Amino acid sequence: MATTIRATGEGKDMTLDELAQFVEDARKAGVPGERNIRAELSMSGKIKVVEVALNEEA
Repeated sequence: MATTIRATGEGKDMTLDELAQFVEDARKAGVPGERNIRAELSMSGKIKVVEVALNEEA
């Protein structure tokens, strides 16, 4: 199982500040900038969850 950093919005959808904190946390953990992220969207197309793998196998 891959180790990941995962972030969700406080309410239903993520805010720009929450997304920025996710990116900052991923960078601090050493995740390279070219690594793809995974996102779950709400029915209205807003971001609910983002996730990035800490290692390349994911």
